Parts: sequence; structure tokens; C-alpha cells
Amino acid sequence: MKRIVILGSTGSIGQQTLDIVRAFPDEFEVVGLAAGHNVELLAEQVKEFNPKHVCCIKPPAKAFSGPGFTPEFTPMEDMVCLDNVDQVMVALMGSVGLVPTLNALKCGKSVALSNKEPIVMAGGLIKEYASRYGGEVLPVDSEPSAIWQCLRGEDNEILRLLITASGGPFRTTPIEEMEGVTPERALQHPTWKMGKKITIDSATLMNKAFEVIETHWLFNVPWDRIEVVVHPQSTIHSMVEFADGSVKAQMGPPDMRLPIQYALFYPKRLPNAMIPRLDTKKSHSLTFEPLEPARYPCFGLAVSAAKKGGTYPAVLSAADEVAVQAFLDCKIGFTEIPRVIDRVLSEHESLPGDTAEDFLEADRWASGRTAELIGG
Repeated sequence: MKRIVILGSTGSIGQQTLDIVRAFPDEFEVVGLAAGHNVELLAEQVKEFNPKHVCCIKPPAKAFSGPGFTPEFTPMEDMVCLDNVDQVMVALMGSVGLVPTLNALKCGKSVALSNKEPIVMAGGLIKEYASRYGGEVLPVDSEPSAIWQCLRGEDNEILRLLITASGGPFRTTPIEEMEGVTPERALQHPTWKMGKKITIDSATLMNKAFEVIETHWLFNVPWDRIEVVVHPQSTIHSMVEFADGSVKAQMGPPDMRLPIQYALFYPKRLPNAMIPRLDTKKSHSLTFEPLEPARYPCFGLAVSAAKKGGTYPAVLSAADEVAVQAFLDCKIGFTEIPRVIDRVLSEHESLPGDTAEDFLEADRWASGRTAELIGG
């Protein structure tokens, strides 16, 4: 039985992780659950899964008592290091996932990483911790998971990693109309059902830039061998092209429970009736389009920041988080998101990036500066 901790249990990925636990009740023990503000749902999860440890911003853990037990309040940073934890699912939002991820790796744990921001902020440091302390990072994000699956069993030169993107809700919208985009329209993703932040990032293609950064660190592939191709159907989740020209693709209906389950059971594949199958009896079209840089300015500035290294990626992540929330709150327009982020990046003087504190300091500065610019 695998003993797991789920950080971000009330979010979309956290809830779907618990769907997998429900489907395989004899395979998992939920040791700990951590969440933010969704107290009601966390209380329901505690009663159902009886974790020994719980973490929530408020109220105190004593509010989460179940029949015959009261879980212990344990900070996330400590929960991931418990001796009886085999694997940690990091499904948080933002930079809050960095320290728990590093702590888990320092304790030699297996980390299933759905939270992009830690590896975007500090990919080199995360890889260093995994190597030094014997932990492992398993991708849960759909596209990096697809690449991971395609590379399994291969020991050949990689020519290209091809990350697919749906193109979001504005793939065909005239660029001159983008100024008037509302949050309601931007939240209408054509193929995936996700949280608000990641849905807006998918509309700007910032999310895809984050996946490029994630892929670079996870698979040690040079930047110039990672490409993004627009694939509106979201049936192919990513592809790998090898030196001989052969291309392997991982396909399936858009459903996050498949990559979640793959990470939880790796290297085994088990049948699960709740995960939809590709219906080959129906007619399918698989089309590809080049990415339009002018349509997605966030993509280019994000990849440029990643290539600069240091603490620029941490500033990128933090500025994006604040700018996206400002857009959702109708404080700025859709096309102002990349402009604000670009301004913050241009003002940043990189820190060495040798410690977690360097990245967290850059994150704090960028969050504050972005808020100032928007407020002004």
C-alpha cells in the first residue's frame, strides 16, 4: 500500500487524485491532506479518508474531526517529510509549493508534481535536490507526462520534443479584438476543464511556456530542441521525435486522471473505468498549426526569461500570478497581462539563485512590484 500526502487536495488536481484513490482503495493510504481556503470540502475529505495529518490556512485543524479521530495539524513543509510517507502529490497554486517540494526531495521522497510554479521558478535547484538526496520528480502535467511516457524504454538521441497546445479560446479571434476580451470569455477553454488561473494562462499561452520550462528541466533537453505546435483537438498530448525521424505520440481524450494515475502507479498501468478511452469507431481529425507569436506575446517573453536564468523565472511566475488575478478582478485588460509582466521583468536584477530563499525573495519582490504597477 502506497502512503501519500496530497498538497492542494481541494483543487482540481487534488480532487481528481482522490478520485484515483477511491478507484483503488486497497492501494493507497492518505496520510495527509493540505488545502487553502475551501474549508468545507477539506472537512468532507478528512471525514472520508481519515488522514492522520491535515493543514489548512484556517480554521484550526480541530475543526476537522471525524468519527473517533482528530487529525494532527502539521505544516505542509513538515508533512512531506514524515517517515510514513512514500509519495507527495504537489497540486498547489503558485510559489507556496516550492519549499514543500524541496523538503520532500531532501527526504528522498517521490514527488508527483502538478504544480508548475516550483520547477518554473527553480528548476535547477529542484533537479539538484533530487540528484543529491535520492528523491524523484514525476510529472503530472499532461504534456510533460506525455513526453515522459513516450521516452519510457528509449535510449536514443532526441531530435525534438513537440509539446501540443490547444490554442485556447482565442486561437481564431482577430488580434485587434483581443483588447476587449472579458474574463468570462477567457475562461471558456475549448477542451480542458481547469481552475481559473491555469485557464487564463492557457488563453495567453503562458501555461505552454511554463511547460517548455518544465520540460527543459525534467528531461535535460536543450531549449532549441523543444517546440510547441498548436493542436486544437487536444487528443495528442505531446510527441517525441528521434534522430531517425520516428515520432512517438501519447494520445487520449483530455482527462487529467490518466497522467495522475500514471504518476501514482508508475511504472505500472492499471485499468480504470472512470478514465475515458479514445473511441476509434468515431471519425477523428488531428490537425496541427504553427504557433503565432503575435497572438501570444506571453509565450515569447516567458521563454526568454527562462533562458536568462537566475531568478528571472521566479519573477515571471509571480508577476503572471498577480497580473492574471488582476484581469480576473477586471482591474486590467487581457492584453495588459503581458505588458505588465514584461515591465516587471525589465526592472528585475537577478539574484544568484543558489538557494530557495533567492527564488522566494524574487517572488515576493515581483508580486509587490506587479501589484504596485497595477494599482498605479
